[in-house]
Amino acid sequence: MNYYFTGILIILFCLLCMVEPAYPDSTQTNNSGSNTAIEGGYTSTSSTTFQSGSSSNTTTNSTSNSNIKSAPPTASAPSFSAQSQDVCATGVSVGIQTFGTGFSGGKTNRDMNCERIKLAKVLYDFGMKVGSVALLCQDERVFEAMINAGTPCPVDGKIGKEALKIWNRYEFERPDYETYVKRIKKRAKIDKKINKAEAKKLELHTK
Repeated sequence: MNYYFTGILIILFCLLCMVEPAYPDSTQTNNSGSNTAIEGGYTSTSSTTFQSGSSSNTTTNSTSNSNIKSAPPTASAPSFSAQSQDVCATGVSVGIQTFGTGFSGGKTNRDMNCERIKLAKVLYDFGMKVGSVALLCQDERVFEAMINAGTPCPVDGKIGKEALKIWNRYEFERPDYETYVKRIKKRAKIDKKINKAEAKKLELHTK
């Protein structure tokens, strides 16, 4: 019996020698994500301490900055419409828009050819046919068409051949003067070439 208790005491003593003592002032610290910068200004700090009890501290800071640039509003150009009115004008408008300011404006342009046609029609309705034709002849296209048709435009109260004589004398007054001068110069060059060719033919025949 004494040997039995003696053996137990020896085993207990050996176990006590193998066990290390635990000190109450030992600490364990875990820091994760300290001063971590994320897009948008996000910072997270986590601290957990186990010491004679339990405590946990968590600090989170988040800063978000937004700089939003939206599409600028549209500058509305004013509307100019002359379709439902008996006027000879066309409307033009424009609008420019930026992020800061916007501008818009418009104007009307007179259609001189439209005015000429309307006035000529009124003169014709009043029985002033020669005056109506004379007004239309202010357009160089009409003037040239009348010359080519053999019915020159009226001038200085003259019509027909008498009017043509005046137009030929004072060519600078023709509405198609610039076009007329260019045509005359080109014709002169061609006539010169033709005259040279005909002169050579005559020389060959005479030899």
